[in-house]
Amino acid sequence: MDRLIGVFLVALSAACFGTNAIFARICYDSGANPATFLFIRFLIASPVMFLIMIARGLTIPRGKLLASLALIGGIGLAGTTLCFYTAIQLAPVNLVIVTAYMYPTIVTLLSAILFRQPITVYKIAALLMTVVGILFTIGMDSGGYFLGIIFAISTAIFYSFYLVFGSLSIQKAGPFSASTVIILATTVIYGIVLGFQSSQWPMNISGWLAIIASALISTVLGLIAFFEGLKRIDTANAAIISTFEVVVAVALAIIILGETLTLPKIFGGCLVISAVIILARSEYETARATISHPISR
Repeated sequence: MDRLIGVFLVALSAACFGTNAIFARICYDSGANPATFLFIRFLIASPVMFLIMIARGLTIPRGKLLASLALIGGIGLAGTTLCFYTAIQLAPVNLVIVTAYMYPTIVTLLSAILFRQPITVYKIAALLMTVVGILFTIGMDSGGYFLGIIFAISTAIFYSFYLVFGSLSIQKAGPFSASTVIILATTVIYGIVLGFQSSQWPMNISGWLAIIASALISTVLGLIAFFEGLKRIDTANAAIISTFEVVVAVALAIIILGETLTLPKIFGGCLVISAVIILARSEYETARATISHPISR
C-alpha cells in the first residue's frame, strides 16, 4: 500500500509540473512576459517553501554550501527556466516539452565524459532513440519555430549541467532545504533582471490566477508530492513515472491551447519517453543523477 501511495504521489508531482507551461501561456496572453511571470511565480513560492521547511524542522544551509546552492539557483535554475519559458512563448508547448526532455540523455553523456561512467549498449540505444525522437518531433514543418527550438534545446543543456554539477550540494543540504534556497536565489536573480528590463504585468485576473497556480500547484505541490513519493519508491521507478509530465503537458496544450499533434510528433515523443525509461532502468546511478532534484521548470 505504501508503494502504491508513492507511485500516486510521483505521478501527481509529474502532473503538477506538466501544468506549468499551460499556466505560463495563459499569463502571456494576459500581457506578461517570461521574466515577469517567473519573478512573481518564485516570489510567491519562496516564502511558502520557507514556511514549510521551518514547520518540518529543517534549517537553511550555511557557509560554502549555502553559497553553492545560491549559485546553482542563480545560474542553473534561472537559466533553465528563462530558456524554457521563452521557448514556449515562441513555439508550441508540445514541441518544446518533448525537445527539452532530452536532458536525461545529455546528463548521461556528461556523466560519461566528466565522471567516466560506462556507456552500455542500452545507453547507446537510448541516445539514438532520443536523437531520432527529437528529429521526428521537430519535423520538417517547424522552420517557423527555429528560435523556440533553440531555446528548448538550451533548456535541456542548462538543466543537465544544473543536475550534474548541483547534485552533490543538493544531497548534502537535503532536497527540500536545497529547493528552498535555490528558489530564493532564483527569485533574486529575476528581481535583478526586471531591474534592467521593463516588466510586463498580467492585465487581467486570469493572468494573475495562472501565476498563483503555477507557484502553488506546479512548484510547491509538485515538489512536496515528489519528495514524499520518493520516500516510498526507488529513484529509477520515480524517473519513469515522472515522464507522465510530458503526457500531461501535451494533453493540456491540445485541450486548452488548441495545439495540434501529428503522427510524427506522437512517434517522436514516444521515442523520447522510451529513451528516458531505458536510461532510468539501465543504471541506478544515472537515474539518480537525472531526477535527484526535479525542480519544476
